[in-house]
Amino acid sequence: MNQLKKLESIIGYEFRNKEYLQTAIRHSSYVNEHRQKRLHCNERLEFLGDAVLELVSSEHLFGLFPDMPEGELTRLRASLVCEPTLAFCAREIGLGDFLLLGHGEELTGGRHRDSVISDAMEAVIGAIYLDGGFANAKEFILRFILDDIDNKKLFFDSKTIFQEMVQGKIPGEISYHLTGETGPDHDKTFSAEVWIGKKSMGKGTGRTKKAAEQMAAYRAICRLKQQ
Repeated sequence: MNQLKKLESIIGYEFRNKEYLQTAIRHSSYVNEHRQKRLHCNERLEFLGDAVLELVSSEHLFGLFPDMPEGELTRLRASLVCEPTLAFCAREIGLGDFLLLGHGEELTGGRHRDSVISDAMEAVIGAIYLDGGFANAKEFILRFILDDIDNKKLFFDSKTIFQEMVQGKIPGEISYHLTGETGPDHDKTFSAEVWIGKKSMGKGTGRTKKAAEQMAAYRAICRLKQQ
């Protein structure tokens, strides 16, 4: 229960029904290992949270960019609610540390896997929606997911943006290197690193090699911006 209180403190929302939050952090591997019903894992809350997230992000972008056409709004929304972005947001609040995982999932790095923590992020949204209604869920989304649109939209095509930032300004060739892969064949996590010449600029992980490279490029972009 102390862990739940700590998570509530981080997200700034106190649940009236703690079971909602408990379910949101309970992965299917934990349920299977403890011989609980499948309905006790976070998949249903993830389903609900995904719908709430799409509505809130659509409404927010619609009001924020009154002159943006539908196609661009759709692409921007996709970049803000895609798996790598949600996983990034989940890591920002340390959500992976609170997850209830089965032993096998724990050993294969599930606590740090994009698919696992992004799903949990959506489940938390669903839990808040059920416990406190739309306004509280919206507040959570605006605070932790839609809080830095200019940077987070870079996830959509970080490699191209990084290429444009570097071209003609920084000497050396851009190269991407696969540095590792973990997990079973049906749910692998890849690690990649981007270099300029002989200098490492960023590291990333993802469910595909391309996603890992996009994450690495994103981190490299953030590094260049800080400089």
